[in-house]
Amino acid sequence: MRFVHVNVIAKDWRALSRFYQVVFGCVPVPPERRLSGAWLEAATGVPDAALEGEHMRLPGHGDGGPTLEIFSYKNNLDRPAPAANRLGLGHIAFEVADVHAALERVVAHGGRAIGQVQSADVPGKGKLTVVYAADPEGNIIELQAWA
Repeated sequence: MRFVHVNVIAKDWRALSRFYQVVFGCVPVPPERRLSGAWLEAATGVPDAALEGEHMRLPGHGDGGPTLEIFSYKNNLDRPAPAANRLGLGHIAFEVADVHAALERVVAHGGRAIGQVQSADVPGKGKLTVVYAADPEGNIIELQAWA
């Protein structure tokens, strides 16, 4: 068994993909996908399913590492605002050299801060510096650094 990817459904997959490329150094993995048909409808349970988007290699894992898959469906559904304590998948996390600088990059490229940068000693692990932020579409991102 091997972990493969995390999927984000976006209003504008191209704009969100550019955000992750510029801010976190994600690299597109061709080809772009344009998928539809009975097989996709049956697999996803979405009537008249049609989507497009791309996979991006996540930083720090090399060419064979997991990807971030950003797609837009022809008919996206709205969702409640993301919250750190909402049931289900909560956030994606990036380890960064400087949490303050990474948060500034997120904000400079259309994201926003959710919390405030904090540091704490984690027994058995070390000193964690962390903050929660959001990408331009509101998906929660954890920025963390360890000392």
